[in-house]
Amino acid sequence: MGPTLLVGQNNQTLEKGTASFVSSQNVYVKFSATENINKGDTLFIKEADKLKPALIVKEKSSSSCVCSSLLPEKVKIGTEFYARVQVKKEPEKQKERKAKDRPVVSQDSSLKPPPVVIPPQQEDKDEVSYKQKSKGRVSAATYSSLAGAEQTHRMRYTFMYQGNNLRNSRFSTEQYITFRHTSGAWNEVKENFNNALKVYSLSVKYDLGKYSSITLGRKINQRISSMGAIDGLQFEKGVKNFMVGAIVGSRPDYADYRLNVNLFQAGVYVGYVNRNPQRHRETTFGVIEQRNHARTDRRFAYFQHSNNLTKSMSLFGSMEVDMYQVVDSVVTNAMRITNILLTLRYKVSKQFSLSGGYDNRRNIIYYESYKSYIDQLIDDETRQGLRLGATYRISKRINWGANTSWRFQKSNLNLSKNLNTYLNFNRLPWIHSSLSLSVNWLQTTYLTSKMYGARLNQELIRGKLNGELYYRMVDYDYGNEQSRFMQHIAGADLSWNITRTLGLYLYYEGTYTDSRAAFHRVNTRIIQRF
Repeated sequence: MGPTLLVGQNNQTLEKGTASFVSSQNVYVKFSATENINKGDTLFIKEADKLKPALIVKEKSSSSCVCSSLLPEKVKIGTEFYARVQVKKEPEKQKERKAKDRPVVSQDSSLKPPPVVIPPQQEDKDEVSYKQKSKGRVSAATYSSLAGAEQTHRMRYTFMYQGNNLRNSRFSTEQYITFRHTSGAWNEVKENFNNALKVYSLSVKYDLGKYSSITLGRKINQRISSMGAIDGLQFEKGVKNFMVGAIVGSRPDYADYRLNVNLFQAGVYVGYVNRNPQRHRETTFGVIEQRNHARTDRRFAYFQHSNNLTKSMSLFGSMEVDMYQVVDSVVTNAMRITNILLTLRYKVSKQFSLSGGYDNRRNIIYYESYKSYIDQLIDDETRQGLRLGATYRISKRINWGANTSWRFQKSNLNLSKNLNTYLNFNRLPWIHSSLSLSVNWLQTTYLTSKMYGARLNQELIRGKLNGELYYRMVDYDYGNEQSRFMQHIAGADLSWNITRTLGLYLYYEGTYTDSRAAFHRVNTRIIQRF
């Protein structure tokens, strides 16, 4: 994953890893090896050539670490983290023998990657060494809702696996499959099995070369990621910094995400990739045609660009330009820009950073959601529109942040405004807990809500048991006295690392309203990693 860098004269080095997956509770960091990293260790992020504590290692495998975040903002996939590890001292005689063959280097050479000697048989730059790297997990979860005498119990089973270069071959696979059902409602599964089974990813890839591959199955193409999952065949050929690709297959069914060959789609794309990891830059341009029962339904051009403009600024953008579309049986050939997504992050200084974005993507569908009413409401009302955010590190242990969103339309319908601010305290004195205070204000055409919250996180047993308590007060105003009410939401959760690969998670939330029966949610989840 990157070179090991010497960081001092106390036999410590830095091992570099990359965030490969981010969930609501954990950050997964991929390393070339984790044998020198232990549970409870701190992972750091570089800011202006200085190391800032960012993650705490909760679990690890041979090549990945499961971590909890210390950062106020959400970690992005691809973010680089560093672990300080101890280097075993070699016997003096062995050192002397190695020193004879070691080249003379300058005083600051310890901060540079060591030279790599390439054997003669590997001098061909196009030759690739395939080494298996894999990770996976299976989990079982229950989601129970209780309101008075009414009870609902839902079960969810998940299988995730990513295997790169299986058995050191050119074959790789990616799988993400879930199955869910409600207790006492098995007839719903029988009526539509695809409503219960969700295959979000199921693909096999074969590497034709270092930058070329062919993929079969269901998979999101990162070159054209805003299009979502593609069922079928995907091909890509890379030549130095340039690439060409093609897709042919279908789109998942809109209703239940099953395979639907009647929704045929095909397209081609070209692009440029700066393969220097120190300066990421990637651009893709493609043309896609989508059909419905053999009739052309839509034809559009796709553009995507991501770029580390500077060391402190990153940009991602994508958009589609409709060239042919059928709406209510009416054919339209006028070119129209649609589905724009734009995000920009700028780190002004070590303490202060800004972010902004614009999103007008249409037809975003969530096939599963286990959020509370207020969280789902805020997500729905702020998904589209203009977003601005800022974070400021007041001190080593205090962080402040704020973000706002504004959804607007020419017709002045479906307007929404949202403002959220928070203050985080890391490792409070004496109790060594983390405290977060937050305020959220939301205004739509039919509702105004205000939410005040506090969340306390405590590591109960180092590297083993973590607990969290939170409280939120929400004031809903639908425009008249009869539809105005207050909610008090209290919750707690525990995460227990039973073994290095086995974890148990317990969650409770109670919602209390003056004029309504209390509503309780109890969730449990057990995860086995491999």
